[in-house]
Amino acid sequence: MTKADRIRDKVVVITGGARGIGLATATALHALGAKIAIGDIDEATVKESGTARDFEFYGKLDVTDLASFTAFLDEVERTLGPIDVLINNAGIMPTGRLIDEPDKVTRRILDINVYGVIIGSKLGLARMLPRKRGHLINIASLAGETHIPGLATYNASKHAVLGFTDTLREEYRGSGVHFSSVLPTLTNTDLGSGVSAPKLLRAAEPEEIAAAIVKLIASPRSKARITAAAGFTAQFMNRLLPVAVADAIGRALGSGTTFLDDVDSERRKAYEERVRQD
Repeated sequence: MTKADRIRDKVVVITGGARGIGLATATALHALGAKIAIGDIDEATVKESGTARDFEFYGKLDVTDLASFTAFLDEVERTLGPIDVLINNAGIMPTGRLIDEPDKVTRRILDINVYGVIIGSKLGLARMLPRKRGHLINIASLAGETHIPGLATYNASKHAVLGFTDTLREEYRGSGVHFSSVLPTLTNTDLGSGVSAPKLLRAAEPEEIAAAIVKLIASPRSKARITAAAGFTAQFMNRLLPVAVADAIGRALGSGTTFLDDVDSERRKAYEERVRQD
């Protein structure tokens, strides 16, 4: 059976699907015959993205609101049928030193990046477990396996997503539902605007992350790290090297300033204003 055969006609829901990794993933899966539903808090952009690509379903979705998430999934199933794959992709990444991070921004990061994933997973499981089939894919980050100055709360949120997803995989082993985490490196989307990759590594393209997710759906496994080089580096430094040595190498590669002093504030301004809003 080909990859397209495994994906064709699957009903796939993607949160944060109006742009970036979410939109690239929706586009790739739609090209393989999946029935796509994208949701996003940005109602105008999700409508524009959905209509431009002729997706089967699109609409406003606030992943931090249980009623909004429930209503969205209910309408998807009424329109397209039972959900086969739920990709909890919505997330934000404000940068800066923790001491300068307003409490409302801290809460917003955790509400979207962690609570939104938990809500989505609960609602997805409630639909998938009785059918004994389904796939929950949670978008984490390589930041969830390391520590990067300037991203303290974001790092914490992605560590949480990884631990949460791994626990679900064991908790519901044998249920027929698959659980996967996706760990992208810095990616060329709005989320990464104004930030350059550390030395010796490159930023990924959203299409690369999408391709990895397509493979996960066709052949489920617990984790996908993208890029391979960034994933290997993170694993090697944080699991095999002494902490002091790993930290020193990280600083030499520029990790200590990448999300702080080296950020192009003008290029990043529009993104930061959008994600820090009330």
